[in-house]
Amino acid sequence: MKTIGLVGGLTWLSTIDYYRLLNQMVNEKLGGVSSAKILMCSVEFAEIKRLTEADNWDGLASIISNAAQRLETAGADCILVGANTMHKIADKIQAAIKIPLIHIAEETAKTITKQQLSKVALLGTKYTMRLDFYKNKLSAKGIETIIPNEADVEYINDAIYNEMGRGIFLPERKKEFIRIINDLIQQGAAGIVLGCTEIPILIKQQDVTVPVFDTTKIHTAAAVEFVLG
Repeated sequence: MKTIGLVGGLTWLSTIDYYRLLNQMVNEKLGGVSSAKILMCSVEFAEIKRLTEADNWDGLASIISNAAQRLETAGADCILVGANTMHKIADKIQAAIKIPLIHIAEETAKTITKQQLSKVALLGTKYTMRLDFYKNKLSAKGIETIIPNEADVEYINDAIYNEMGRGIFLPERKKEFIRIINDLIQQGAAGIVLGCTEIPILIKQQDVTVPVFDTTKIHTAAAVEFVLG
């Protein structure tokens, strides 16, 4: 079995899910008491949040690339960056290491393609929703992406950074997310990409009438396939 290098702390709440899912998926495939071989470098999210809000992507690339390099030096065979937004700088991270970076948006696009959907809605931070880095990966597979209106984009972004990142998942927030999702379904979304690794903690498949794409699960499944392949 190869070793997964996980850049965590983006946030620590979703990193818990990454660790749990990686081990569960390896155990499901190998049985017994098997578990994943994981190295983790956890960054300080307050610094990440500050740099993101300042649009300092070079500063973010330096921090995440350094974490990836440390994992590579320690013996990792691949890198997972446990956040959708940080894949804005995926090319810079990949350029800093010799081992593969498993790209969350590329793996999500593959999964959507398998379900033969051509139009999906993307939820995430305002950076993931508004910038092209994520949508371009879906477009490359022939998938059209729609996002919420500006007020809802700000609402989702605020909930992610000021509540979910602190471990706060309120029932009224879930109700509003479902309202936003239903609006997007009315606009023709045949699937919903939960493009922030905290959103799957709040929203589950049973909450939504169309397929939901849990990017945390998709990302971890791709890593398990790589290390066991």
